[in-house]
Amino acid sequence: MTKNMTEGSPMKLILGFSIPMLFGMLFQQFYNLVDTMIVGKTLGVDALAGVGATSSINFMIIGFCMGVCGGFAIPVAQQFGAQKYEQLRRYVYNGYLLSVVFSIVLTALSVFFCRNILTVMRTPESIYEYAYAYIVIIFAGIPTVFLYNIVSSIIRALGDSKTPVIFLVFSAVLNIILDFVLIQGLKIGVAGAAVATDISQLVSGVACLIYMNKRYEVLKLSAKDRRAGKRYMINLCMNGIPMGLQYSITAIGSVILQTAVNTLGATYVAAMTAGSKIFTFTCCPFDALGSTMATYGGQNVGAGKLKRLGKGIRAAGIIGAVYSVGALILLYFFADYIALLFVDANEVEIIHLTYQFILYSALFYIPLTFVNVVRFCIQGMGFSVFAILAGVFEMAARTFAAVLLVPKTGYTGACLANPCAWIAADIFLIPAFIYCCKRLEKSTRKGRTAMSV
Repeated sequence: MTKNMTEGSPMKLILGFSIPMLFGMLFQQFYNLVDTMIVGKTLGVDALAGVGATSSINFMIIGFCMGVCGGFAIPVAQQFGAQKYEQLRRYVYNGYLLSVVFSIVLTALSVFFCRNILTVMRTPESIYEYAYAYIVIIFAGIPTVFLYNIVSSIIRALGDSKTPVIFLVFSAVLNIILDFVLIQGLKIGVAGAAVATDISQLVSGVACLIYMNKRYEVLKLSAKDRRAGKRYMINLCMNGIPMGLQYSITAIGSVILQTAVNTLGATYVAAMTAGSKIFTFTCCPFDALGSTMATYGGQNVGAGKLKRLGKGIRAAGIIGAVYSVGALILLYFFADYIALLFVDANEVEIIHLTYQFILYSALFYIPLTFVNVVRFCIQGMGFSVFAILAGVFEMAARTFAAVLLVPKTGYTGACLANPCAWIAADIFLIPAFIYCCKRLEKSTRKGRTAMSV
């Protein structure tokens, strides 16, 4: 069930690991698309815009949760690569404890300040209540986000990318069924989409946890493993918090951008919502490559095989570049037709604006490839703080677009925000990766010298 990524062809390993993850992410985005489709088609443009107006703040909070869980799994991957299984289990248990604490605190804060956040973001009055009804329920489900993501991240750290996908597919199917029942059947409205997401994620997380505890011998905790340890918690936080902040800091720029777009009106918000959904769906391969490189980097650093890091970056970069070209061609011809999934054919202006947003993004998918591949590899190597700095570059670029480009060029400035952010992040990340490799090589040489003495 586990996979050792310290031996063999990096290209084959990365493809073999990322493809199951890709299917899982596609299913996840598929049920997100279904949410949006049902809301847009059943409840109208204002409801669609209301859900879309929460996307950036949703990404900021939920992204932090997912990033923290991914960071907690990095020491697990490193201990697995080093074959130190007792230490691995101690990290797993302490990761569980920290996840409980983080989920309680974040749920309380996000729910309490939800209305304040939407007000600060200048959410249009016509869609304000739709936005609140959706996002407050999503925030109330933060514990389910932690549950599924900590379990799935630990499983992936062992080199198994297939098992989490099975439970994600189950979650997606359940979510779609609940969407139809709650939104169309019981007429709950946009709140139904949020409730469906929370319930499906809870069921999937519980099922995945039960399966993991029964299936993986290396993860079966003894009484000796079930002990809180200060050293373990500090190391977990040093990996998890920076990785979570990377998402949140990046999202701050998205929140500022969303605020600027909100001032343009509900039509532009709806177009950006539809465009963002298409964009998120087509970017699943980049996300899969990124998560793969976190495990790849962690295991190879744990095994001391530093020369494989550069080979992995090159292999993942080639895979991402090939996909980027294919995605651009596909979206150039069909993006406007895909937009019809979210709005009626008579919404000509929204369809045109959606096409503009997605095409501007697709032109820069190759820089996005390296943002994901390099950043997650650096995190797996143990340099999570660099992820925060990369997020700062992205935030600055999106803020630049919101403050300067949107007031001058309108919606076009909003469409250019993501490409600016990716280029800015790459300018920082590529030299940072070279620096991190040199740091590890220097540390390894010192260790060998000390041993020889």
